[in-house]
Formats: sequence, structure tokens, C-alpha cells
Amino acid sequence: MTGILLEVCVEDAVGLACAIEGGADRIELCSALSVGGLTPSPGLMVMAGRLDIPVYAMIRPRPGNFVFDANDIDVMRGDIDAARSAGLAGVVLGASLSDGSLDVATLELLTSHAAGLGLTLHRAFDLVPDFVSAVEIAIDLGFERILTSGGAKTAPGAIDALTGIIASANGRISIMPGSGVTLGSVGELLARLPLSEVHSSCSRDEPAHDPRLVSLGFVAPSARRTDTVLVRALKARLKAVL
Repeated sequence: MTGILLEVCVEDAVGLACAIEGGADRIELCSALSVGGLTPSPGLMVMAGRLDIPVYAMIRPRPGNFVFDANDIDVMRGDIDAARSAGLAGVVLGASLSDGSLDVATLELLTSHAAGLGLTLHRAFDLVPDFVSAVEIAIDLGFERILTSGGAKTAPGAIDALTGIIASANGRISIMPGSGVTLGSVGELLARLPLSEVHSSCSRDEPAHDPRLVSLGFVAPSARRTDTVLVRALKARLKAVL
């Protein structure tokens, strides 16, 4: 292995440009990363579709849980169509039942609708009561990879769980750690887990520059912004792994 693939999640055109300049291998395209990522706008999808690296669009129609009703599913199907029309390489999706287990019926509908696109199962996986059975479901549904923090707030805090998930996958599906993966924390993951790819925002905290926007509720006092330097540094760290 000459290096480990770096997927960077971004939510706007500036972040997209920073991730590309920094050397990201793949993009997860979202809006509203502050709530875990929602479906990006059609315009941003079209912009990303012109790039030379794979871009996967988040398909999540609203914040909150991953228990989707018929209206949500209709929206998601339309968003999958938009990703395909924009020329994106794939989509990122997931769906849960009320107990946190994967909603197989909904996922069958969505993955079937996404035929021909790459598939990532998102962190709805982290809510499941049984990782082993959820891995088998993901494989059966044709997902390429599972994005997971091992059921914890951050992936570096769940290395034992990730070890078990990777063992269950047994090379049949990629397990991609995400959440809290930074240049400072990735070393422990690399030391203890056999990884082929990792997921990171490669972002820094940026305070709002206009207090009027904060006072009117248009922006938060600070926000995370994709940083080219952090992308480049994390990519170099992963590339150095032999």
C-alpha cells in the first residue's frame, strides 16, 4: 500500500476548492455540516460534477433522525436523480427504524433507485444495536463502504469497536472511520487499524466577521471551514503509511 485514501466532507464552493487544492482523493458533498450534513444544492452538485475526482453527494433531506417517511423518501429519490444528472460518482445515504437498526426496506428502495452510482452507508450505521448484522445488510445491499465512528462521538474514541467492525467486514466492504479524524488523532487509528480510507472535514474554527449577521441570527458566532493546509497535511500523513 502506497497510501490511504482521504475523503474530505465539504459544504460549499470554497470548501470544495480547498479540498481539491489540498489533494483530497474523494469529496463527500453536503450542506449543513453543523448538523451532520444534509443534501447539497443542485447548483453545488453541478459544480462538483465538473471535477476530476470522485464526488459523492449526501442524501439526507432534513436534520434529525434517520427514520424517513414516504415524503422523505420521495425527496431522497429526487435528490439521487439530481446527483446522477450532475455527473457525480455516487451518493451517501442511510435509513433507520425506530430502534436504530437499519431500515432495510427503505434502503432497498434507495439503493435500487441509485443503480449505477457508488454507494456509501453513512453514520446511521452508528445507531444500530448490532454492528455485525448491520455490516451484512450493507454488503447485501451493495454498499461500497460504511462511514462510521464505531458508535461513539468520534472514531478515535472507539478503536475497539472499529476493530470488531473491520473484522466482521473481512475485506468484503470498506470500513471508513469518520468523525473527529484529524492530523492529531489519525495516528492512533493508523497504528491500530488496517485502513484503506479515512473521512475528515479537515476544517478549522473561523469566527464570524460581522456581528450584525450574528445578532440577526443569520450566522453562528463561529463555523468550521475547510482548510487547504490541513487537507494537504493529512493527505501527506496518510500517503506516508506503508
